[in-house]
This record gives sequence, C-alpha cells and structure tokens, in this order.
Amino acid sequence: MGKLYIEERAVNLAHYIIDSKDTVRGAAKKFGISKSTVHKDVTERLRKINPSLADEAKKILDENKAERHIRGGEATRLKYTGR
Repeated sequence: MGKLYIEERAVNLAHYIIDSKDTVRGAAKKFGISKSTVHKDVTERLRKINPSLADEAKKILDENKAERHIRGGEATRLKYTGR
C-alpha cells in the first residue's frame, strides 16, 4: 500500500462521512478498515492533504460524538422493550 492509496482513502472517507453523516464505526464497516484507521485518516492524515475537507469531516464526527449518548440510550431502550 503506497502513500497515494492512503491519501486517496483519507479523502474518500471524508467525502463519505460528510455526504452520509455516518459515524466512525459506520465508515469503518463500509470501508472494511478499523475505527482507529478512520479516525487517524480523517483527523491527522487529511489535515496535511486538504485542511478544509478535514475541518468539514471533523465537524460531522464531533456532532456524532456529541449525539452518541442518545443513540446508546435508544439502543438500550429498544433492547429491553423488545421493539
């Protein structure tokens, strides 16, 4: 895997996250890579390649992070109510 592949992946991940508003976990599953790789690609590698795209993607990831306690609570509620 060359440097170009990693840079392309970082850009593709950012576009995917921005377009779909998906989570790190969702993006990792979609691209078949680990959550830590998604996070590193979008927050560190992309910053060097395309800072404005990195800022956009980070904004979505921050929103998802802020909402995660709501999704977690909803999942728990569904688990115990059987719906």
